[in-house]
This record gives sequence, structure tokens and C-alpha cells, in this order.
Amino acid sequence: MKLDSCPKCKSDRIVKSGVVNNRQRFKCKGCNYHFTVSKEGKRVDSYFVVKALQLHLEGVSAREIERLLGVSHVSVLNWVKLYGVKRPENYDYRPSYKILSRNELSKYLSNPENTGGKGLLLTEVGDKFMVIKWDRFREDFI
Repeated sequence: MKLDSCPKCKSDRIVKSGVVNNRQRFKCKGCNYHFTVSKEGKRVDSYFVVKALQLHLEGVSAREIERLLGVSHVSVLNWVKLYGVKRPENYDYRPSYKILSRNELSKYLSNPENTGGKGLLLTEVGDKFMVIKWDRFREDFI
């Protein structure tokens, strides 16, 4: 961040005034205000934001999204809050997923047991593919 004026009085009469927590401190000669320049945050590629929100909508937990995509679960929850994403509340189904390579995916989809009678979503995650499927909760599982 380029520093050109005081954040309080907007004067351009600023000088260096020491270092605090390894960050340069400045002093405004106009109003005697001491301040540091806030560091710019790291930006996450929008691909990961969209994937995280998509997985959230499919019922994958924030911690599991963290493991899959390598972004903080706190970031995932912040994006959910920021974009107002709400997943439908249907507790009759539960998602399960598998991460597969291209070859594994073709074998998986060719087996009718894996695709018959189930809801399926296929999405790309980096160089792999994620298959999300829904099975009804059964009483004997509970």
C-alpha cells in the first residue's frame, strides 16, 4: 500500500516514526497522529470461493471443505455469511462423496450400482473430480 496522506486529517506531512510489530509506524506532522499502514490481505481465487459455496449447498461441512480445497473453514463460513447462501433444510437425505481421478471416475460411473436410484452431482476439484451422491436416511442406520 502506498502511503501518501494521514488517515485522520489527510495531511501529506508525514514522517517515519519507528517500527511496531515489524510494521513501519508513521507520524503526521499536521495533527501529531501516530499510525501504521494496514497490511493487505491475501486474496483467494474466486474458483475456490465458488467451489466452497457449491459444496456447502450440497451439505458438505465447512471443516470437510477445508480439507478438500485447502481454504480455512472460517473463510468458508465468512463467504456463506457474506453471500447469504442458505442450504435447503431437508434432513431426509444425506450426502456422501468420493474424490476420483479421471480413470477412476469412468470406472465408477460405468457401474450401475453407483448411479442407480441416487441423486448425483459431479464437480471438478482441481485436477480431480468429486462425486456427491444422496442416500435416504434409513431407520436401521439411526
